[in-house]
Amino acid sequence: MTEAAGYNVAILGATGAVGTRLIEQLSQSTIPVKSLKLLASARSAGQTRTFREQAIVIEEAQPAFFEGIDLVLASAGGSVSAALAPEAVKRGAVVVDNSSFWRMHDDVPLVVPEVNEQALYEHHGIIANPNCSTIQMVVALEPVRQAYGLNQIIVSTYQAASGAGQTAWNELNAEAAQHLAGEKMTADILPVKGAQHHYPLAFNLLPQIDVFEEEDYTHEEWKMIRETKKIMLGDKFSKDIKVTGTAVRVPIGIGHGESIYFEVSDAEKANVAGIRQVLSTADGVVLQDDPANQLYPQPLNAEGKRETFVGRIRRDVENDGSFHMWVVADNLLKGAAWNTVQIAERLVALDLVHVPANVTIPDPKAE
Repeated sequence: MTEAAGYNVAILGATGAVGTRLIEQLSQSTIPVKSLKLLASARSAGQTRTFREQAIVIEEAQPAFFEGIDLVLASAGGSVSAALAPEAVKRGAVVVDNSSFWRMHDDVPLVVPEVNEQALYEHHGIIANPNCSTIQMVVALEPVRQAYGLNQIIVSTYQAASGAGQTAWNELNAEAAQHLAGEKMTADILPVKGAQHHYPLAFNLLPQIDVFEEEDYTHEEWKMIRETKKIMLGDKFSKDIKVTGTAVRVPIGIGHGESIYFEVSDAEKANVAGIRQVLSTADGVVLQDDPANQLYPQPLNAEGKRETFVGRIRRDVENDGSFHMWVVADNLLKGAAWNTVQIAERLVALDLVHVPANVTIPDPKAE
């Protein structure tokens, strides 16, 4: 498929919070779209969405609908991606998937374009979009790693309700209204669906994102640890950088914040001024770091923007070669829809929108 002819594109999961933003970001992208197919669950079939002033009817996602499609942008959940992404690849489409299902598969690149674009050359038809909190952290830290090396990362996240989906975001708004009306808040979703207990997020903090796993870390925390290593080092179990963290859900709608402690390898060379200079010219980063004038990143200001915002850069006064920073990004854009479309833009630019000949399609049952 030549760029002049354009690409036949499908969006899988077109009606969700991320899916609607995928439509918007694709409409603003440099990708030459010849046709667009919008796919979702049966309950959404028949609805319409607008793309570049054209009304498109949503169809129920089925394998046959990927015939003739060149590029699939997917945000439909892990089980749907596990079932349908290989079907799309079998029919010749390249899939950029926003779910967590494919991220840890060894034959699926996990890509943040500002950090490891070169991994796209190794795709077998599926490319994974990382976790939203991982994306903004590696965008902020990769320029530092390139300049000074990294030995250790300790992150504490402050993650918005929308990171748990539209229903969680709706529940937060309902809880806030209940509390302000003097009523008892009702919680049915957070901290995680299917859990024994649910707690209100409004006027509260929940130090649990997803289920608890080994060593009492949550699945979200393990995702950040392993995804960071895979993106930066190409090995999800690498010991070359120590990574750990605590993930917390906070009562805001959009925009994840992160307090990041990091230790550099070149302690003699690194300093705050140098780190600020490196980040001031880094791809995808906006430096907002002027304490004297109270300039620092805030979720309200990041909402609707594609960039990752970095501030509060300072040295650790107790540990030489260690520093702190505060990082904020729109979790539905850079953390999801925009990073997905950005990957697709790079696939187009690098002429990689094709399934390699004789490729072994990633197996959903193997990691």
